Amino acid sequence: MGTITARKRRDGSIGYTAQIRLRRDGQIIHSEAETFVRRQYAAAWLKKRETELTVPGALERLKTPTVTLATAIDRYIAESGKVIGHTKEQVLRAIKRHDLGATECSAITSADIVAFAQSLDVQPQTVGNYLSHLGAIFAIARPAWGYPLDQQAMRDAFTVARRLGLTAKSRQRERRPSLEELDRILQHFSDRSTRRPSSNPMPHIIAFALFSTRRLDEISRITWADLDEVHNRVLVRDMKNPGQKVGNNVWCDLPPEAMRIVSRMPRAADQIFPFGTDAIGASFTRAIKFLEIEDLHFHDLRHEGISRLFELGWNIPHVATVSGHRSWHSLQRYTHLRQSGDKFSGWTWLGLLAPEGSS
Repeated sequence: MGTITARKRRDGSIGYTAQIRLRRDGQIIHSEAETFVRRQYAAAWLKKRETELTVPGALERLKTPTVTLATAIDRYIAESGKVIGHTKEQVLRAIKRHDLGATECSAITSADIVAFAQSLDVQPQTVGNYLSHLGAIFAIARPAWGYPLDQQAMRDAFTVARRLGLTAKSRQRERRPSLEELDRILQHFSDRSTRRPSSNPMPHIIAFALFSTRRLDEISRITWADLDEVHNRVLVRDMKNPGQKVGNNVWCDLPPEAMRIVSRMPRAADQIFPFGTDAIGASFTRAIKFLEIEDLHFHDLRHEGISRLFELGWNIPHVATVSGHRSWHSLQRYTHLRQSGDKFSGWTWLGLLAPEGSS
């Protein structure tokens, strides 16, 4: 099956070339060779390769083009018919930059995936998100494109990561901003607007997020054409929902405070808030850090807004008309809240950003 040939090199040294040729029906179907400085090295390689090539499917795998995980990720992003969320795309690009991204698909084992999970310096909930997004690549790479990613390796890695405590279910955040914190945040951005009138109207965006309960990406997509001023509602397009996003368009009621904020926005663009999510999110994060406010995210404004509606005495079906929750089960976490009035009643910033009679 294999031969070793000694050849004299130009520098006078001897090289030993180990060559393998496989024939079928008199035709050479595979040939490969390696050259070594010693005969025993050539013999060892020859024995190893002969053993590897006798494994079922070995020749078929040789015919498969070399594809790295990064290539599979690029193709997934390029060909996905679904809109890939900003977070998911960020995660996939981060995986590409990791050593795992440069690894050939055929060589990736469950141990490699577990080692990748262990290398992430993030919370277990975030590790779980990384593996979940990576699992989407493994699920379609072989059946869709013939890329040799092993789904069983991915499933085994999930199991090991869970047993080792590397992953965990996402915890529901309970963080709510205090009025004092909101005062400081809005004052910070109000001062910035005075210095830079062309900057994003962050006070209005923050207040709208709070009283409308809308997510950041939803706020940036809402157009004037999506606003139903007669019925005080807005069409939220592609609303986030497990298993569906594209085409999940939902009419959501806008509380009076949110409607008054909208009425004060200029109609110079198609969007009510024509500002990018990255710019808004980054501005909010920088402000929180500058003001030394601990562990507050922009998404916590939605949680605060929903909590407020329950504290006003609204029931689950009523709240769902504003929040857009398709499943009322998700709102069960708020049922422990008891009516305590409106903590925003008489709030100075509400009078400034959404004065009565402005809608």
